[in-house]
Amino acid sequence: MDAPQHIIASLFRQLTTVIVGKDMQIRDALTCLLAGGHLLIEDVPGVGKTTLAHALARTFGLAFARVQFTSDLMPSDLTGVSVFDRQRQAFVFHEGPLFAQVLLADEINRASPKTQSALLEAMEENQVSVDGQTRRLPQPFFVIATQNPHDQLGTHALPESQLDRFLMRLSLGYPSRSAERALLQGQDRRELLASLPALLDAERLAALQAEVESVRVSEAALDYVQDLLDATRDGRWFAQGLSPRAGLAVLRAAKARALIEGRRYVAPDDVANILPQTAAHRLVPVGTAGRGAWEQVQAMVAATPLP
Repeated sequence: MDAPQHIIASLFRQLTTVIVGKDMQIRDALTCLLAGGHLLIEDVPGVGKTTLAHALARTFGLAFARVQFTSDLMPSDLTGVSVFDRQRQAFVFHEGPLFAQVLLADEINRASPKTQSALLEAMEENQVSVDGQTRRLPQPFFVIATQNPHDQLGTHALPESQLDRFLMRLSLGYPSRSAERALLQGQDRRELLASLPALLDAERLAALQAEVESVRVSEAALDYVQDLLDATRDGRWFAQGLSPRAGLAVLRAAKARALIEGRRYVAPDDVANILPQTAAHRLVPVGTAGRGAWEQVQAMVAATPLP
């Protein structure tokens, strides 16, 4: 396999041909998937959430399925159902879209809480239970979900337990004037997506993720991670702090960011740069004058001394 930095650079270049002017968000999305996590993309309709999800799935060369989450979507629409086969005189299980390697869950917060909860076991355990039988999901398995702002009609806020299963949450935002001009003058995004080649496959992705796991973390870097975790729990910044599971997620994301930046060790900047994306959706800020969780995390990082 080529050097990880060359592969990552190729992935990044290809994604930027489809998602214009969003280099930071693309880097974050690569960080999330290389760390083996699920990705939540939250923003208003029409800014490229679904396009980014499609581009990631195609670029990684994985089998994927797209589900448009609606109010009438049932859990069995995701997991699959057992249907009686007359010839066999037995029930035969028909797999649902959860059995793809990448599930594109479009507008996930338009589905009912009951259907949203059907993803919990799949996202955490890489398995589903149907008709009393546990069925393993393929490897790798990613959920790339998009959601609209909670104040829009017909949306249901994701419960905290569901949000905690997403390694990172990103927001694309409106494009800059120059990026929007490139979109207006450029090729149709659907045509670009259809022509994207697969730069990885499951085996090469697994090798790249093994490289992420091998990134070194010094005692000083671990001290910094723990200092930040303690800061979220002291009551000054947030109503409730990050859990140990969230701490592990922060460390995985920091290791992936270090590899993307071409290093085999985690630097404090890696931790600081990924913390808002990894932690903000898990936290409720306190003592702020209208400041959101993302800005509160940034303020907390700025107030926490480096090791």
